[in-house]
Amino acid sequence: MTQLSNAARQYSRTHAEQFRKELRDFLSIPSISTDPTHAPDMRRAAEWLAAHMQDLNLENVQVMETAGYPVAYGEWLGAGPDKPTVLVYGHYDVVPAEMADGWETPPFEPVEKDGKIYARGATDDKGQLFIHVKALESYLKTAGHAPVNVKFLIEGEEEVASPNLVPFIKEHLDLLMADVCIISDTSMRTIEEPAILHSLRGMTYVEVEVQGPTDDLHSGLWGGAVHNPALALVEILGKLYNPDNTIAVPGFYDDVVPLTAEERAMIAKTDLTEAQYKQSTGVPAVWGDANYSIRERISARPTLDINGLWSGWAGPGPKTIVPAKAGAKLSSRLVGNQDPHKIFEQIKSYIEAIAPPTVKVTVRLVTTGKAALFPFDIPEMQAASRAYEQGWGATPLFTRGGGSIPVVAEIADLMGIPVVLMGFGLDDDGLHSPNERFSIEMFHRGIETAIVYLDELAQLGS
Repeated sequence: MTQLSNAARQYSRTHAEQFRKELRDFLSIPSISTDPTHAPDMRRAAEWLAAHMQDLNLENVQVMETAGYPVAYGEWLGAGPDKPTVLVYGHYDVVPAEMADGWETPPFEPVEKDGKIYARGATDDKGQLFIHVKALESYLKTAGHAPVNVKFLIEGEEEVASPNLVPFIKEHLDLLMADVCIISDTSMRTIEEPAILHSLRGMTYVEVEVQGPTDDLHSGLWGGAVHNPALALVEILGKLYNPDNTIAVPGFYDDVVPLTAEERAMIAKTDLTEAQYKQSTGVPAVWGDANYSIRERISARPTLDINGLWSGWAGPGPKTIVPAKAGAKLSSRLVGNQDPHKIFEQIKSYIEAIAPPTVKVTVRLVTTGKAALFPFDIPEMQAASRAYEQGWGATPLFTRGGGSIPVVAEIADLMGIPVVLMGFGLDDDGLHSPNERFSIEMFHRGIETAIVYLDELAQLGS
């Protein structure tokens, strides 16, 4: 660590209360991207961020329009062209939250209690992205400059699959160009076990519709001679997996990058016992491909899940019909180097091949996202490891994430730079759930870690 970063860390400590107040102000904006009635709040959140960056004397601060909600952008390029440039990505939008969901306090009236900040967006992602804003501030308010150049790209549509982000990046590649991208939107198992994800799964999301008769039929008149669409759907879904719990779709695993012995050893450090998994999920037994550990199954292997089913009558009392239609929603989490569109075609072809001729089956693609996989021995990743050791106080584990953040792969592909996933949340922070929270200690540890990371990156460019 340098004298510069030490001074910045000290500033962050003496201004801790101010930082939390500003975060609470940010969290109080109900920037819910899934609800059009909150469009004014979405713009207010983007403008709040822009105003905050202007107050810190960042340059070229803009609220930039997209086909949907705006992007908040700001930059500080005072380190000069001989130093690396860091692009910080985050999102200011949040998922819906209402007291009726089970919140103990109003979700947009942030409360600090028991060492945590409770509010929607506290950990996903306002609290985590704000860490990097405060890290840069800590440098600018002490030395008047930072060790590297920093750009902020904060979008408002991550919770609705970022439909307008890729076009925005393509249109503004010159503006956004950087040497490395940092994203803090992930978590760790315990506070003393920080994790750097070097992989995230992609996504292929599909809807399957089975059409039988033109309309619902009286089961007493027609049952027994009409293939019930709900039954046909269940028969199809029952063939998605083999008896050994591997996915039966032909070619599904062809492009999967095998796990190396080193990766498996790293993943094993965070593995769950069967008892832990049953306690965390409430399931009576663990399921899956026995060739892989529990942690490998939920992070480094592809999946095919049934997310929803619908058909027939679900209201109170009987309604004896043969339903006209049945449907299912399927999601497939993908790993490198699986192509989401190729996977869709494979799933579609397989379902069409096994569908009985007594019904009509339609398979539709809903959305896709590419998987991201980066080597964990690259300099930018190792610099992050050193930053955790010095700023967080613990050596991080490199591991794979089971979730999907499609922008990670898009940024890597479009800009040709590595993406470092520096998560500062906890797995049990309740993101997307009632009483979402963010550890106050982890918020401040995160700021110090982000401060050190900028210093470590500067050493790479010297």
